[in-house]
Amino acid sequence: MLAVLIVKLNTFEGVNMTEVYLDNSATTKCLPEVAALMTHILCEDYGNPSSMHRKGVEGEKYVRYAREVIAKCMKVQEKEILFTSGGTESDNIALIGGAFANSRAGRHIITTKIEHPAILQTCAYLEEQGFEVTYLPVDSTGVIRLKDLERAMTPHTILVSIMHTNNEIGAVQPIEQAGELIKRMNPRTLFHVDAVQGFGKFRIYPKRMNIDLMSVSAHKIHGPKGVGFLYINEKAKVRPIMFGGGQQKGMRSGTENVPGIAGMAKAIEELFVDFEPKINYLYGLKERFVKGVSSIEGIQINGPARRDGAPHVVSVSIEGIRSEVMLHALEDKGIYVSAGSACASNKPAISATLKAIGVEKQYLDSTLRFSFSVFTTEEEIDFTVKCMSELIPMLRRYTRH
Repeated sequence: MLAVLIVKLNTFEGVNMTEVYLDNSATTKCLPEVAALMTHILCEDYGNPSSMHRKGVEGEKYVRYAREVIAKCMKVQEKEILFTSGGTESDNIALIGGAFANSRAGRHIITTKIEHPAILQTCAYLEEQGFEVTYLPVDSTGVIRLKDLERAMTPHTILVSIMHTNNEIGAVQPIEQAGELIKRMNPRTLFHVDAVQGFGKFRIYPKRMNIDLMSVSAHKIHGPKGVGFLYINEKAKVRPIMFGGGQQKGMRSGTENVPGIAGMAKAIEELFVDFEPKINYLYGLKERFVKGVSSIEGIQINGPARRDGAPHVVSVSIEGIRSEVMLHALEDKGIYVSAGSACASNKPAISATLKAIGVEKQYLDSTLRFSFSVFTTEEEIDFTVKCMSELIPMLRRYTRH
């Protein structure tokens, strides 16, 4: 009886709302096809891909299959794909490996103020090693100005790292124009793109966009956690930062995570089936959500709110209510969202991204991130808006002084 009562209480217009997951920028639900393939490899085709016997050959086939899938979707060469443990490791290899490999040409690096901690903390480390880092500002929507990038470039700039899509507010950077500018000013400068949030939401072709290095993580695209890849242009000089058995041509030693690599490739295969309709669906959800919450008093949308931003991320500041309070109030309704970036910590701190775009002080600790996937339904969006419209006035009454 209790279970039936809970279902009834969490049902909105006939749809089961026991769980509404709107934290897809933190991680996504694994596709059933991905889980099935990984289970098969873990239990049946479990050979080490470096082994010379038949079981090893079986494992190596999955790694080769993954290279083919990934290279094809980006129109690059299979040998330019390096498998990693995810976005953070890919970013570290790109920045540390790229900086040290090219340090004779200069010691100047450019990035932005709204990068993921995997970039910002790595840049801080490189500064300790004697590199100079320029941090580009952004406008009120979270987008860099190409003139600032042009002014920051010097003959000694060896690396530029700009994220494709911001993980907190969904701002999309002018990557293609930036790549053209960088190569025009200094063809030897490496251009790295953190595409962890952008890959799978946009078609990204590194060769066309002058991207030398690009980071991707599987668990943001309905693949498994703990696996990703780094695209490395065959002409780019990058030094390994991990050493051991010499796997992946010595660039990243360690036994390959075959189930994870194959699962990632399967997720990418599924991702690009009916790609445009999926992205249009996400934009429809975003527009529906933005329209709904904008009717609530004291709501502010941060960053791009329409189709000039990412299709799956909306940052919402709620006047007079701390983000943690609102997060747990929604959680009580079965709605899961994020206070800032869950990639950084499970303890939300004041967002550097919100500061960079000029969000007013009273909103800095009152911001939630809502992020959608193809599994999200319009009914879940409407239910979330309804809950927010009921909860916000009530919570404000309790928090007023």
